[in-house]
Amino acid sequence: MSTPASPVTDSIAIKQVAAAVEQLRKSMISADGAVLDQLAHDELTYGHSGGQLQNKLEFIASFTGGDSVFVDIEITGQTVRVVGNTAIVRHTLSASTNDKGKGPGSVKINILLVWVSNDHQAWQLLARQAVRV
Repeated sequence: MSTPASPVTDSIAIKQVAAAVEQLRKSMISADGAVLDQLAHDELTYGHSGGQLQNKLEFIASFTGGDSVFVDIEITGQTVRVVGNTAIVRHTLSASTNDKGKGPGSVKINILLVWVSNDHQAWQLLARQAVRV
């Protein structure tokens, strides 16, 4: 039987997860494949608001290849809940985009992120699902 985490441990984990989300936001804008590779779990399932699903390699390639281009991303209304070695993050993402073949655009979506950690130090994105607002 596992021992529940203390409020201090939970608070630290919540801050670590929030920092990972911020790192993800920045690396999505910069299309930094190396950082995206570190942040994404090998078993990543990345769901788009239009229904498309991507694995880790497809997710990274969409940014580094220009299919998904975020000019800026604003995250609002974020909540983080840590349960053991899993974190559930919800927020609204508003962004300016310039995807290959589509040109400039904008998007506003609600996001669910699932992060996992083996050691509560390095958090990795295991799952993401978006829905249009």
